[in-house]
Amino acid sequence: MPLRGIDIDPETRCAHWDDPVDVVALRFGCCGAYYPCDACHDAAADHEAVPWPRERFDEPAVLCGACRTTLTAREYLEADDDACPACGAAFNPGCRKHRHRYFEVEGSDDGDGNDDL
Repeated sequence: MPLRGIDIDPETRCAHWDDPVDVVALRFGCCGAYYPCDACHDAAADHEAVPWPRERFDEPAVLCGACRTTLTAREYLEADDDACPACGAAFNPGCRKHRHRYFEVEGSDDGDGNDDL
C-alpha cells in the first residue's frame, strides 16, 4: 500500500504530527493509501476522508511506522498500553481522542476507558 502525506519521515511522522510516539499511518474507508493523519489525507487526496467502516475492522487498516507491521482496525483499537503488539513501539495515546476521524466507532472517548467497538 502506498504511504502519502506531507513531509513523512521513515517512521510515518508527518508535518502535522512529529513526536516520538507518532508512528502510525492509517487507511481511510475511501481509498487504499496509508496517511499519517487526517490533515495529510486532506492535503494529498482529491476527495473527502471517510472513516474506516466497522464491517472492515478485521482488515488491515493501520501501519506501524516503527516495524512496518500492518494491523487490523480492531487490533489497533484494542492494543494494550497504546503500543504496537508486534514490536512494542509506543503509539500516541492522544490519538484515542479523535479516533472517530479514522474509524467508524460509536463516538469519541467518553472517559470510560472503553473503545466503544
